[in-house]
Parts: sequence; C-alpha cells; structure tokens
Amino acid sequence: MEGETMPLLQSKRNKLLAGAALVILAAPVALGGATWASLRPIDKSLREISSNAQTIRITDRNGTPLDVSYQNQWNSYDFVPLYEMPDLLKTAFVMSEDRKFYEHHGMDWEARSSALWQNVRSLHTVRGASTITEQVVRMVNPRPRTIWSRWLEGFEALDLEQKVSKADILEFYLNQVPYAANRRGIVQASRYYFDRDLATLTPKEMIALAVLVRAPSSYDLYKNPGRIDGAVKRLADHLQKDGKIDENHAEAIRNEKLDLKSGTLSVEARHFARYVRLSSLSPSGNQYRTTLDASLQKQTQAILDARISALRKKNVHNAAALVADYQTGEILAWVVAGAKEKDGKTPSTEIDTVTTPRQPGSSMKPFLYARALDKGWTAATIIDDSPLAEAVGSGLHNFRNYSNVYYGPVSLREALGNSLNIPALRTIGYVGVGDYLSTLKKMRFESLTEASGVYEEGLALGNGAVTLLEMAQAYAALANHGIYRPFHVLMQQHEDTPAVRVYSDETSSLIGNILSDRWARRMEFGAGSVLNFPVQTAAKTGTSTDYRDAWTLAYNDRYVVGIWMGNLDNQPMKEVTGAAGPALALRGIFAILNEGRDTSPLYLSQRLAHKDVCIRPANEKGECPIRTEWFAPGTEPLDYKMTEVKKQGIELVRPTEGLQIAYDPRIPKENQKFRFELEGVKSGQNISWYLDDGTFAKGTDTTVLWPVERGKHVLSVEIEGQDGTKQLTPVNFIVK
Repeated sequence: MEGETMPLLQSKRNKLLAGAALVILAAPVALGGATWASLRPIDKSLREISSNAQTIRITDRNGTPLDVSYQNQWNSYDFVPLYEMPDLLKTAFVMSEDRKFYEHHGMDWEARSSALWQNVRSLHTVRGASTITEQVVRMVNPRPRTIWSRWLEGFEALDLEQKVSKADILEFYLNQVPYAANRRGIVQASRYYFDRDLATLTPKEMIALAVLVRAPSSYDLYKNPGRIDGAVKRLADHLQKDGKIDENHAEAIRNEKLDLKSGTLSVEARHFARYVRLSSLSPSGNQYRTTLDASLQKQTQAILDARISALRKKNVHNAAALVADYQTGEILAWVVAGAKEKDGKTPSTEIDTVTTPRQPGSSMKPFLYARALDKGWTAATIIDDSPLAEAVGSGLHNFRNYSNVYYGPVSLREALGNSLNIPALRTIGYVGVGDYLSTLKKMRFESLTEASGVYEEGLALGNGAVTLLEMAQAYAALANHGIYRPFHVLMQQHEDTPAVRVYSDETSSLIGNILSDRWARRMEFGAGSVLNFPVQTAAKTGTSTDYRDAWTLAYNDRYVVGIWMGNLDNQPMKEVTGAAGPALALRGIFAILNEGRDTSPLYLSQRLAHKDVCIRPANEKGECPIRTEWFAPGTEPLDYKMTEVKKQGIELVRPTEGLQIAYDPRIPKENQKFRFELEGVKSGQNISWYLDDGTFAKGTDTTVLWPVERGKHVLSVEIEGQDGTKQLTPVNFIVK
C-alpha cells in the first residue's frame, strides 16, 4: 500500500511545481500585459500640450492683459523659454528635485531603491524620488498616488525621454510646476511671492522657489514664513559644495531675509473683464482683444482714487468712471474706485459701480429738454421759475431749486444751463411723462423698469435709478447727432443692435451748444464754473436727494466721460454735489484725452438759424433783454418780441386732491393755518374761494390763509376774466 502512495504523492508534487512554475512564468507576462494596456504615451510635443489649453485671455487694445484666471489646467499666460531663465534658478531646481536629471533616461533607479528602503524602514512614505521627467508625466497624465501609478509613470518617463530633449522637459516642468494659490510655473510663483520678474530675483528667492515645490502648502511663505529657512540653507550648502555658488553667495543667501510682496496686474480692470466674459460675444481664438486703453485706464484710476481720497472727510467712499470714443463707440476706460480704510481695505470693491443703478438727479435733464425741443419748443422759450407744489401720494411736496432762489421767467437755455428744477417740472408737463419715458427707453435705459405712473413728474428730476453705462451711452447719442449706438467692448466688433435716431440733428447739436455755454449757467454756477473747459465741452452735473449721488457727464468733439460718486451702502455724503465732487476729476481726464491732438468745436447743425430774441417777457413799452439764439427750421420767431411766456394754465396747486393735513393739538388753534394757492391767474382777476358750499374769501390775491379745522372738506374756486368766469374742479382734502 505504501508503494502505491509514494508515486501518487510524487505526481501531485510535480503538478504543484508545474503550476507554480507556470504562475511564475505567467506573472511577468500578465504584469507586462496590464502595464502595456495602462500606459498612456505622450504623443504631442510638450509645448503643444500647454498651448492648446482652452484658456480665454482678455487684453486691452494693445495686448496688455486685463485679467488672469488661475483656475486652468495649464499655465498659458506666463510661459518663458528655457534660455531666458536664470542659470542659478535652473541649477537650483535640478539640484533640489533631480540631481541626475542629465544622466538618467527618465527614471533614477538608485534614487528609487534608496527611497523604497527608507519608506520600508519608516513604515510610511517619507521620500518620493520622482525624477523631473516623471513629474512631467504626472502633470500630463494625472493618476491616484499609488504604487501602480508610480510603476506606470516610470515607463512613460522612459518613453518621453526617447521623444523629446532634456531641455524641452525641463522647460515644460519649470513653466507648469504647481505652487500655492493655483499658481503654475516659476513666473507666476515669482510674482505671487515677490512681485518680481525672473531676471530680477535674488539668489535666495530663486532657491526658495526651488524648495517651495516640494510642499507648496506646508512651506507657503504667507502662512508659514519661517518654515522654509532650514531647507533653503541646506540647498544653498549643497550648491556651494558642488561649486555652483561660491562661499560669499552662500553666506548672503543664508543671511538674506525674504521680502514678500504679492504681485498684481499692471492695470486694474477686473470689472470690465468680468463684463466682457459675461457678454455673449465670441472671442477671437483664445483671446478677447478689447477696446480698453490700459494706459488711459491707469491714469483715470489714479485721478479717481486721488479725488476719492481728497473727499474722504466728506464721507465719499465709492466712485466709477467711464470713458468712450463716441465716434467709434469704443469703451476706453472702465474704472471702479473706493476710499481705502485704515486697514488698507477698500469697501465694496467687488461691486461694479459702472453697472450699478443709482439716482442721476439733474444729469438726466438734457434728455427731457431735447424732447421738448423736438416737440416744438425752442432754446428761447420762456418758462416760469417760481415756487411750485405738487401732490405726492396723499401729501404735498414743495419743489425748489438747489440754491433756493427763484428767477421768474427764464429761457429754456437758462433753465437747462442752470439746472433749475421748477422749469424742468413744467417741461415734463409739456412733454408728458409717458412720452419722456418712451424716449429714454429708445436709448436702452433698461434700469427704468417701472411704468410712467410710478415715476410721475419726478422723472424730470432723476428719481429713477440708472447706471453710469446707460448715462454715458445716452450722452453719446446727444454728441452723435441724436443717434443712439450702444458702446462696444471688442476691437472690430460687429454690433448687432441697429442705430436708433432719438433726437433730430438740430436738437442734439443745440443741446450741446447749451451745455457748453458759460453764459447759460452763470446764475447758479457763477462765471468761473468748474464746468468751463478750455476746449468746448458740453457738461452737466447731477445730485440726488440728501447728497447720496453726485454725477458729472460731459462730451467734446470726440470723447464722452461720465463719473459717479457716492456710497454703495446709500449713506449720504456731506454736501458733495456733481460740481464739487466728480467735476474736478472729469477735468483731469479730459486734459489727458486732449493732450497732443487737434481739437475741434462741438458740432452745430448747419440747418440752425440764429436770430435776436427776447429772453424775458417784454414790458408795456415793448422793451426786453435781447440775445442771439439758434432755432431749428420753422421754429424761429418772426419778430424778436414774439417769443411768448409758456402758458401753464390756471391751476389750484394747494391743496391737491386727496391731501391729508395733520392737526397739531400742541399748537394754539389760531396759529394753525393752511395756505390755499392758485397759479396761472393774470394780475387783477377776481377770485372767489368756496369751502364746503360756503363762501370763504373773495379778492384778487392768488393765495389765502385758512384756519385749519378737523374733518373732510371741499374747496372750489371761480375766476372772473375777460373771457367769462372759469370754475376749477373741486378738490377734496382731509384734516386729521
């Protein structure tokens, strides 16, 4: 029995040995097959890999970068060829990352074996020993950090070195090696840490860049500024020992203190760049070549920053400026500014104040008067500037001019030039709120989203919030013969939006003539106004209620400039008006725009005719002050005395329908009186006042005082004139 068992056991043993031998022989084959199937050889040139990255770059008109995104797979912005890199920088990287870089063929077997032994002894990974070539492979073919990945990277590194030169590999590595804050490559790192170009780096800064790639987070100079010192000194010692630097350089490196200074773009235009990115416009290749002028952008930024700094004590913290060539439609500067606080920060800098709606105040008035001119008025039309009260909800609002002065009958030229509020309200009464709003919509004031009934007559004084971009484009329409064309942001951009004629050629040129007329603004702004430019320039200011917004917009024969100042948290400024705040900055910008070029007067339509006219109503003798005025065809008067005061009609201005009056029990009854007031009544006409079906007063006075009494009341008025008796519509009001 034993004799039979031995051969059986021997047979089993042989089978096991044969199976083991088969496994031993098959394992390399299987490993080779798995390796071959998993390899991803790099078939493209290394430069082609990074240059084909889908990265959109935004530049000014001359190629100056306006923004840089660091969220890209490759550094496609700051590539520098190997021959332009400092020798010490290249040497430090090779010494630090791969001493045998120029000797091996992709893998350093000695370094790998040493690293494996150290990792086994420590029972965890303490050393990687990847060559520079293997690190390049890892960048191009990212994989999980496993032993299998390291195995594959070695073979791919061997393959890569058969295809490209050592110089190409090192060049790619130094341009793409990752650092902190998503920076890639030595150029971006040198700017991020030291705000320097490669040619100006100190020896210690070069060595620091070589050390930082080992552990960008752990060695981050901003988070742990002193942690890198030991590694830098050790690398300097190795460089000295190998004769790469002498003892003096090594000692200087050990003693030098790193001066951290994060770099910034040469020009601040990130809000404009964001506006371009969010547009539906297509780039040319991988670049948006915009119309912005980087030099003008920097100069405008400096002017606006200086003005904000000067106005800081007046509680001015935010500002914006827009500069455009209205002849070409190109935006040349798009500036957002803010006052720096004590900690060096600037409030709300991420909000683009060029596209943030704010109340424009009187800077909207040129569009209203232009519409009135197109509907039949002239620059000589006389408008009454006298106290005016209008119903606002169930209350009554007394409108006034900025100076609290009323000038009586004034010409339209003077009303616009001096930015008088009362004439503007009378003008919108002539034009119509709905008509005026429709005119503004033709110029794409998309911020005005409410119906005309919401804005009412207050639209004449700028009670609807609009953006600086909208305002500048509308002023460009006035400058551009009354034709509205949206600005564009790309060079050779084909604008899909068709041009729209908003105002006649005669009207638009006449508005420019008025806004550049020193005489026309003398009453409110004085003879030496800041709006008086050495080159003929149409300028208009605006200030919203409680000094929350200050505007100045202007244009000359080629350029349009708009500036807004205020506070994004809506705090009021300390009596900063358009003339006191942005106007000075605007003058500085125009001085730059006009430097070294031949300027011309503003365009004035040849169809306009000039004629002497009265600028005040003639007295009983027919005498009146005379001025030469411009008129569109068909609007000129036959005689200089023929310009009439614009009749507003008879109107009961106090009280208004539905007015609610508060009775104050703390004040003696005999001291509580309310003024009834009529407007538009000719001198000497008899007036009868009827309150609650009883006669209250009679006479020729257009105002009477009524002792206030609680309750609901009805007031009606009759006026006797040459044409008979006119009875006004009764008005209901309440005293609570």
